[in-house]
Amino acid sequence: MIMEAIKKQQIVNTLREYCERYGSQNRAANTLTGVSPATISQMLNGNWDLIKDDMWRNVAAQIGYKDEKWTAVETGDYRRMTAILTDIKENSLVMAVTGAAGSGKTFAVKQYAASNSGVYLLCCNEYWNRKLFLNELLTSMGCDSSGYTVGEMMCEAVRRLKMRDTPLVILDEADKLSDQVLYFFITLYNQLEDQCAILLCATSHLEKRLTRGVKLNKKGYSEIWSRLGRKCVALKGVTAGDIVAICEANGISDRATIESIIEDSDSDLRRVKRRIHAAVKRAKQVVGC
Repeated sequence: MIMEAIKKQQIVNTLREYCERYGSQNRAANTLTGVSPATISQMLNGNWDLIKDDMWRNVAAQIGYKDEKWTAVETGDYRRMTAILTDIKENSLVMAVTGAAGSGKTFAVKQYAASNSGVYLLCCNEYWNRKLFLNELLTSMGCDSSGYTVGEMMCEAVRRLKMRDTPLVILDEADKLSDQVLYFFITLYNQLEDQCAILLCATSHLEKRLTRGVKLNKKGYSEIWSRLGRKCVALKGVTAGDIVAICEANGISDRATIESIIEDSDSDLRRVKRRIHAAVKRAKQVVGC
């Protein structure tokens, strides 16, 4: 299916905002896989004839553009997370925030990163080693780290962060990091204290892991726990009021249906979204009959 011009323009609008966050098209291109500065320039300047739909989809996926009929709602935890991010960024603080799976943590940090400059979001993975971690960090800053050693990558990351005005590094799903990678948090803290904000975002497993490591006197854990203020800030979770607002924003007004979604949700926004999708689909089928 050929991509419509109106959708391409929407992608361009998102791409322009993405480039503004990084300060230049070249730096923005360095954060994208398989996308050259020339391609970005052509997209922004309206020279679309030679750009294939696969490239449009590749760019859209990487810059955070989503073509979906879903209305997001600012839940209580979304507002709390946004307030925390704003505070720590402005004051170069270090903090850990925990919340249940499906509470909207990742959505909140992605929205904040997309709307603010100097915010570097890393979605952590279990398979990351130290080099992959640092490569992701440098890539998020628009830096090509090809040929760098681990030590050189860390020095470059620290140097670039020191050059930024109130930078913020967000490690989402930080509980997935191995110990060897998690130790880099200590290095970043030591070299960037009061110059760069750092947020560790995860489920409650992170706090359990850290406190257990401290009790067992595991290497580095006391240092990490101390630098986090010996506390993880826990989000309050999805409320019935949040679910009602989400349902109403996405076309569900029947009270019985909303109550059913609340009861079946288990306070998981992913589950809520699926139930709303099913309810809307059923309603369309009824109208069609």
